[in-house]
Amino acid sequence: MSTEDKKDLIYMDVPAGRVVIRLRPDIAPKAAERLRTLAEQGFYDNVAFHRVIPGFMAQGGDPTGTGMHGSDLPDLPAEFTREAKFERGTIGMARTSDPNSANSQFFIMFEPSPHLDGQYTIVGEVIEGMENVDKIKRGSGSSGVVNEPDRIAKMVPADKAEA
Repeated sequence: MSTEDKKDLIYMDVPAGRVVIRLRPDIAPKAAERLRTLAEQGFYDNVAFHRVIPGFMAQGGDPTGTGMHGSDLPDLPAEFTREAKFERGTIGMARTSDPNSANSQFFIMFEPSPHLDGQYTIVGEVIEGMENVDKIKRGSGSSGVVNEPDRIAKMVPADKAEA
């Protein structure tokens, strides 16, 4: 795979193995650039999947593991689309009730969730290793808060990864 082919790919290592994410700068250029930048900086290394709801999604990207924080970078404007849907493996940007509050947190869908379409920024999709996402430790209750959560071991742009 050439460097050009890898520029929109992110390698995310979780306890069960590698997950390959294809970013979608075609529909969410600001959010895709943010994930790539933070991954390149090592921001996501050792960050927990703090909220994991069976049959719905796994959420991570908060360095405190509480779901209340993000990076030091400014929040992003919403980049909603109807060109892509929230299907199994879709990666969306988490946010507060303010549509323009996405920062560093993201979520990976376990199952399709059409009620999210056009409501959250779609930043990418899992193209390899979804079976490893399926093994992320689940939370409990409707909030999906995870005690002793699984963590991202390393997350790096593919073109910056060691061979």
